[in-house]
Amino acid sequence: MLSWDTEGGDRVRSNLLRSPGLGLRVWVDNQWFDGTEFPATVQPAANGTRYLLQLDERNTLEWNISSSRDGFEMTLSAQRPAKVEVVFPFNLRVTPTTVLPAVWHADGHVETPLVISAPDFGQMLLRAAPGGAIKGRLEGFRRPFHMANLILELPPLSENHKYTFSFTPVTLAAPAGLGDSSIWQLARRGWFNAFQPASAWGDRSTSYSAEPGILANNVVSDPVSFCLYSFADHMLWTPWLAEGISAAQLVRNSIEYWLLKRTNSSGEIVGYGDYYNFLDANPSPIIAAWDYVEASGDLTWLERMIWHLETAANYSAYRDMDRDGMVEATQSGNANTFLLPARSSNWFDAMNYGHKDGFSNALIYRAWRCLADLEAKLHREERRAHYTQLAERLRTAYVAALYNPATGWFANWRSADGALHDYACPVVNGLAIEYGLVGPSRGREILGRLWSKIESVGFTRFDLGIPSTLVPVLRSDYMPGGFGCPTREDGTDTFQHYQNGGITAGRMQHFLAACYVTGLDDRAERVLKAMLGRQQGGGFQNGVRDELPEGMEWTTWSGETCGYEGYLSDNYSFLLSVLLREPAFRRRFYRPLAAS
Repeated sequence: MLSWDTEGGDRVRSNLLRSPGLGLRVWVDNQWFDGTEFPATVQPAANGTRYLLQLDERNTLEWNISSSRDGFEMTLSAQRPAKVEVVFPFNLRVTPTTVLPAVWHADGHVETPLVISAPDFGQMLLRAAPGGAIKGRLEGFRRPFHMANLILELPPLSENHKYTFSFTPVTLAAPAGLGDSSIWQLARRGWFNAFQPASAWGDRSTSYSAEPGILANNVVSDPVSFCLYSFADHMLWTPWLAEGISAAQLVRNSIEYWLLKRTNSSGEIVGYGDYYNFLDANPSPIIAAWDYVEASGDLTWLERMIWHLETAANYSAYRDMDRDGMVEATQSGNANTFLLPARSSNWFDAMNYGHKDGFSNALIYRAWRCLADLEAKLHREERRAHYTQLAERLRTAYVAALYNPATGWFANWRSADGALHDYACPVVNGLAIEYGLVGPSRGREILGRLWSKIESVGFTRFDLGIPSTLVPVLRSDYMPGGFGCPTREDGTDTFQHYQNGGITAGRMQHFLAACYVTGLDDRAERVLKAMLGRQQGGGFQNGVRDELPEGMEWTTWSGETCGYEGYLSDNYSFLLSVLLREPAFRRRFYRPLAAS
């Protein structure tokens, strides 16, 4: 049994480990043996238990475990030299426990000190003495096992050496300058949940795998380029997580992974696996780079990476195929053109987004503004002006391309045949308003109409978030055969399931932020407080599921599961609203957009 609750609740009753629990591996006669294969004596000890493992006639391994109210310790020693590993077999069905280390080496190894992060349970700082730095590795198994093992590799034990591991709670202080500290206590439990470095899982020679340490959907799921900006936005306010452990480093390593390893010769960044043609894949690492430099002041890194950032930005500019300022997707977005195994042009990969994609173009706009700000830091005035001009042209074109006078808000996308595909989407409209593609006055009018629509459709479960669409998605605009795909063309038979109007909490951050920037604080507060209450109970995840419709990362309007991951790290982006509800935080966050 291993568990904790750093917020003082009752999560400690649930075991974070798979059976048979925490274990030892011992190297004897040139092979590994499980600790349970040796004769053992169990003895009571001060505040804990002592295990004596008889390795052979001349050597006994001693393993002491002791606990206190605020942590626990493990000490290992041996009479004669012995090579030992400590194995933490995490049960990902309970929660996707991962590690946040001080160092993540190129070969995939980690080093102590490190934080063991158990979402919704809390975080424990693991230190080692003597020496401090003990190597470890995080091994994952996605299918069919859905499990991960943290393995600590001890230097050879001997009569004169013993190693002690201490585990103490990590409790984040509120970001500097936060006026309402009481609301931080409601958000703190879930704040770490956005940081899920992948374990080493899958065959690294294939695309169906993960490189260890890259920020991912969860510890045994896909790293996804177009989600990186949401993790980086989170990191901006908490670049340091614990003693010598940097969230900024995790973000930097992930940016380099996408720009240096997963970008093709044209400058296009892969979305995930081997899927290309995501229009939001290129802007995401650029925005993340702005977050990293803003948090760290690392101009040396920026100088080294600026060419790669420009290459990513220039690919987006190249995709303005009709030269009107909007960036066009490879997909046409025309009805009935979604062909498997392809995906859509953005994060909503089961919908038929394409051509003039409102979601992706809002992110591209922000990315160009962020890159202009980064160019200014390097005193590259010509390049700053270039990306500023691209952003201004996009802003002008965005309203003309996507505003729907019939509804009074922005459509999801305009397809190549000229048709508007409008599903009353709070996310797309939230992005456009939050990032300043329209001014606050017009944004407030749009939000007012969407709030009226929310009321007219009878949605009240604000603890879940806000629906991804407020009207059903037509069958002709949905992934054929995909979960949530309707049988009827009007989409009503699967409405509220998955991407046909289901709810995923993280994307609602943009809608809440739009309310705050336009002065609709009371509307946003009602939703945020309800969601924070649900977060206290862990209501936005149910462990790793990887099977539809078991995952809690998507729900119906009544709260039934309709996702597949079970845990999606960007679901916790809504917690940014705890900061962005205050003007001082908004001024810093939106500074690159202020020129518009």
